[in-house]
Amino acid sequence: MNTVQRILVILSLVVLAGVVLTTMPADVLAADTGDIGQTASALFGKNLDIWFMLMLVAFLMMFIKKYEWGVALAVLLSAAGSYIAYLAIQQFVFGEEIITQAMMVRAVICSITLVIAIGVFLGTVKSWQYLMVGLLFAPVYAFVEWFMANPDIIGAAAADPGGSILVHMCAAYFGLGVAMAIRDKRAFDEPMHTTTHSVTFVWLASMLLWMLWPSFVTAGLTDSADVQLGTLTCFMAGIGSVISAYAVCMIVEKKVNPLTYTYALLAGPVAIGATMLIVDPWGALLVGLIAGAVSALCFIYLQPRLCKMIGVLDVMGVHNLHGMGGWVGVILSCVILGTFTNLFFAACVVGITLVAGAAIGLLARFTRGKMDIIMDDDPDFIKNEEPAA
Repeated sequence: MNTVQRILVILSLVVLAGVVLTTMPADVLAADTGDIGQTASALFGKNLDIWFMLMLVAFLMMFIKKYEWGVALAVLLSAAGSYIAYLAIQQFVFGEEIITQAMMVRAVICSITLVIAIGVFLGTVKSWQYLMVGLLFAPVYAFVEWFMANPDIIGAAAADPGGSILVHMCAAYFGLGVAMAIRDKRAFDEPMHTTTHSVTFVWLASMLLWMLWPSFVTAGLTDSADVQLGTLTCFMAGIGSVISAYAVCMIVEKKVNPLTYTYALLAGPVAIGATMLIVDPWGALLVGLIAGAVSALCFIYLQPRLCKMIGVLDVMGVHNLHGMGGWVGVILSCVILGTFTNLFFAACVVGITLVAGAAIGLLARFTRGKMDIIMDDDPDFIKNEEPAA
């Protein structure tokens, strides 16, 4: 399949997705797209914060020394495709007359969800395919967004103000679905050598993401008191995972593996998304302690077993942080609320995103063509490096 044919395939699929969406009743997919109760200036700031976080995710994944520029390009193309597709769905399918600050926040949250997801199969598709996946992911995300917010399904909407299910579990299982369809087992043999410099990028990205996370989890809140509580519980959960992830690393491996710790320290903010308005600050600290420990243990023990079982490599360990962190938030929210509502929605989202990811992954596999090497910058970039002595 040549480049022209691939482009035609992408355009055809986008048109098909548009036809499907426009033929569905508006009340089936449309979520409330009104302003989310915060001032325009506050939403503007959160727009910038979340875009900043999205770009930082690139640096969080930029530790393989021969595959750094490719990560940055993958993030940019994925974000571009999903962002414009999400806005197009809201305006041209659901009939929103103007693109508001609130809609832009929701669009960039859609994009950061996909940017997290590509970490599962990063480096196993051609660069142009990240744009394709972005365009096709937005309808999936829009459906999940509506599904979770719809109280008519089981009599209550999901309790997930900070995105443990909508963002993190959606990302983890969509990414796994894509990877299982592509099934490029060469990823298992990649040495993934790092340098002190490349891992320093990961440290910086992780610490800045931790700092900015309250903007992300409070972006959809309408009451200033909830914003204040959400900010405090997010930071307390983050402090909890900073401590427990370190403890697990030292107890189990006697030293800190930076590629385990810099990811697992973010598990508290991931898990707090479902619980941040139903716990006090000390409860949030406990959530973070549990989530950080679970995530670190999953990087150490679950990652090799899960990848062997499903036959594909989760390249960046997305499931260990976002999938398992999401499950911690879901289970704790069910215990605290005394209801299985969130568990129902989480199970459905896992099923929806695995199937949708597999379908899009099959398309990526079909259109990928020959790919002689994976996880390498050489095929896509002009370099002018000084020859080795």
